[in-house]
Amino acid sequence: MKLVVGLGNPGSKYDGTRHNVGFEVIDRCQQLFQLDLDQSKFKGIYGYKVIEGEKIFLLKPLTFMNLSGESVIPLMKYFKIPTEDLLVIYDDLDLAPGKIRLRQKGGAGGHNGMKSIISHLGTEEFNRIRIGIGRPPKGYAVPDYVLGSFSNEERNAVDESIETAAKAVDAWTKDSFINVMNTFN
Repeated sequence: MKLVVGLGNPGSKYDGTRHNVGFEVIDRCQQLFQLDLDQSKFKGIYGYKVIEGEKIFLLKPLTFMNLSGESVIPLMKYFKIPTEDLLVIYDDLDLAPGKIRLRQKGGAGGHNGMKSIISHLGTEEFNRIRIGIGRPPKGYAVPDYVLGSFSNEERNAVDESIETAAKAVDAWTKDSFINVMNTFN
């Protein structure tokens, strides 16, 4: 079994914001895998599909970003999903819009959703896809920036990165994460 988690904030007022690109990748994966997030449990919504003999779960935590671990870890424990079969997708200020980076471990980098997952999981060693959103302009507060919308130019670049990330998730259903990293980084 594998678990793919997209980080974001619930509610329509956060749709399309920089902080919700993880949710957008999950939405694209839903289309790609033709599955519904029709289960509501573990403080989130999720669905799964058997792909090539393996259950693939997609999860959107509904805890708000800062408490993401409260959704991810109970689902992992219930379905006995090992840490090496977890993939978290989230926004990253240190990457330009349109860039993605795949890693097998690392710190939270100031991202509160990742801090929560790392704290609840007790390790930084799990798969992740970081989606670039860029840095705020000088004098612009980070919380306002991440909860803001993309410019049209940024939106086009981010849409491409969302598509690429979804393709990376699809590749992971068939191959090792190391091979997927080598292909998509």
